[in-house]
Formats: sequence, C-alpha cells, structure tokens
Amino acid sequence: MPLAADFREIVESLPADWTDLEVDFRLDDESRYIDASVEMTLVNAKPYSEADWHWRVAVANGFGHAAAPETVLGLFERMDAAGYTGQLRVVEVREGRVEVVQMWGRPESVREEFRVRRSQ
Repeated sequence: MPLAADFREIVESLPADWTDLEVDFRLDDESRYIDASVEMTLVNAKPYSEADWHWRVAVANGFGHAAAPETVLGLFERMDAAGYTGQLRVVEVREGRVEVVQMWGRPESVREEFRVRRSQ
C-alpha cells in the first residue's frame, strides 16, 4: 500500500476528538535512508538509532507542537512519487484534550474571535 494511502487510512480511523498522533515509519530500502532523511525533516521526524523502525513522526490535529496531518500526508505523497516504500505503525493516539490559552487581559473581541475559530 502506498505510504500516503496508509497514512490517510490511519487518520480516518481515529476518533473525532483526536489531538495527537505518533507514527513510526520504517523504510524498506535502507540504502535510500540518507535521501529519505532529507524528506523527513519536512515534518521534523525524530530518527531512531540502531532500531527496527527508522523515524517517529508526531502529528497534531488543530493545535500542538507537531506537524499537521495535511503536511504529513503531503510528505508521504511526495515520498510515494519518489518511489519510497515502507511501513507505518501507530504508536500512540491522544484524544479529548483541549487547548489552554491565557486570555487574561485580552479584549473581549479577541476572546470572541478565539471562540468562533475554535468552534469550527
């Protein structure tokens, strides 16, 4: 299965309120590891050292310190087009968390805009 299709299937299987996802990626052809590493920097993937899996990709849905799912999907589409093959494995899914934003001292217009943007 192409990497992009595999990742899309993973994201579509998640609950509606998922916030964070961690996926491990293993490259089938290790001779292409260096070239693939350049691609993986686009999503700030963490490389493993001497492990069965090559990278861990952190994905955030809506907010957080990780790559957006659309960006990760675009990366895997790009890798599919370049002929890379491999496997993806879901390591962890977090759900039900809410973003905490300090609103003290902000005008009501900012608070209202924040509520409108987060309700969509």
